[in-house]
Amino acid sequence: MSKPIYVLGGPNLNLLGTREPEIYGRETLDDIHARLKDLAGSTPIEARQTNYEGELVSWIQEASREGSGVILNAGAYTHTSVALHDALRACTVPVVEVHLSNPAAREAFRQVNYVSPAVKASIAGLGGYGYELALMAVRSLSGK
Repeated sequence: MSKPIYVLGGPNLNLLGTREPEIYGRETLDDIHARLKDLAGSTPIEARQTNYEGELVSWIQEASREGSGVILNAGAYTHTSVALHDALRACTVPVVEVHLSNPAAREAFRQVNYVSPAVKASIAGLGGYGYELALMAVRSLSGK
């Protein structure tokens, strides 16, 4: 069996579909994960979400050992977490960052990004479709 692609989500993504739908849309995280699993075919998808920074760091470390790549939406930790940045720098598999909205077009505090300098690529502003593009990118980058 091939190594999974980890799809990791940070804080408040469990509220997708109800939290500020004018910004994040009405699609739930479960909807996005189900679509990715369908699109991935025989490539396993390990989809997880947490509201805890340390847990997200531990999952990135696990993905580096056990996975073939990572799709990461770090949520608000994108703008605050040096620990997350350091974990990503140590990660040995390709990581693609995803944001449903375009943080660069939003509040000034969202323009600080500790994730982008430590990942292979970033996709922002395309809603749930960004995850599909990230899946294609991770598969290409990891040779899956």
